[in-house]
Amino acid sequence: MKAIVPVAGVGTRLRPQTHTVPKVLVPVAGKPILAHILDRLQPLGVDQVVLVVGYLGEKVVDYVRGRYRMRVHVVEQQERKGLGHAIHLTQDAVEAEEPVLIVLGDTIVEADLEPVVRGSRSAIGVRRVEDPRRFGIVEMEGDRVVRLVEKPDHPTSDLAVVGIYFLKNPGLLFRALDQVIREGRTVKGEFQLTDGLQLMVEAGEELTTFEVEAWHDCGSPDTLLETNRVLLEQSPQPDGRFSGSIIRPPVAISPGAQVRASIIGPYVSISAGARIEHSLISDSIISEGAQVEGVLLQHSLVGEHATVRGSETRLNIGDHSEIEIGHGSPHGAGKGW
Repeated sequence: MKAIVPVAGVGTRLRPQTHTVPKVLVPVAGKPILAHILDRLQPLGVDQVVLVVGYLGEKVVDYVRGRYRMRVHVVEQQERKGLGHAIHLTQDAVEAEEPVLIVLGDTIVEADLEPVVRGSRSAIGVRRVEDPRRFGIVEMEGDRVVRLVEKPDHPTSDLAVVGIYFLKNPGLLFRALDQVIREGRTVKGEFQLTDGLQLMVEAGEELTTFEVEAWHDCGSPDTLLETNRVLLEQSPQPDGRFSGSIIRPPVAISPGAQVRASIIGPYVSISAGARIEHSLISDSIISEGAQVEGVLLQHSLVGEHATVRGSETRLNIGDHSEIEIGHGSPHGAGKGW
């Protein structure tokens, strides 16, 4: 089975982490966001993935091809014209009458997908939310979708579309998106997938929904750290010993990381090649190759190959940065957000 995974987003709200790393490759709970998504798809029989790439797309493709035994189809979205446009671009890579999953590449969804992909109908993942105005929503009659609306001003449903879809016959969606784009139907200049799905409903296609158990946003520093906390609670804990260090679970520490004379945790993710010495770190994500020395670090993101030396602080620093924090100014240079 194929899965379409749009990964073209720039990740503006995650800067500076995304200046040199694609948003979907930013680490959380021990591995990149995209790895959490693909690891959930493989047990369903997904053996081919259609990546809709844009910003730093070659890094995403190299990552997937280097780590997964999946056939990778690459579609480039040169202009950011919305999710509907991104999916429309994949029609030459997807058989019109073969089932396909569509999974957004920047949101980690927890759901029992086995009965969904074995079911007889197309289905949309949903979750009840307090403020439906921020989301695409579905209206139901029984177990059938009768209407989809993108970010309604006056919502009549609290069932939000959360970014995972199963289509028995994707050709119907592609024809609907043809019409959406041909007629220039946009919301704030973007073609919406919900408009294509609504045209399918109007044409008589039976869509149902399935409830998503959890839905983890990775779009901003605060939500990324929250997702890190939630996923670490579910993760197996390292049993390795670290020289003169205390580990307070839950944490994720790569076997390729070095930790010396430090107190790590709770809620810390440390990637391969990182080196931590004489530091106390909690509620933070330390990326590949970063060096942290003599720091009391909390609620922080440290980018790839960045270096942090100094005192107590909260940081959001990008790749290859170097920060030395003077002991006289414990909340000084490099403060995050």
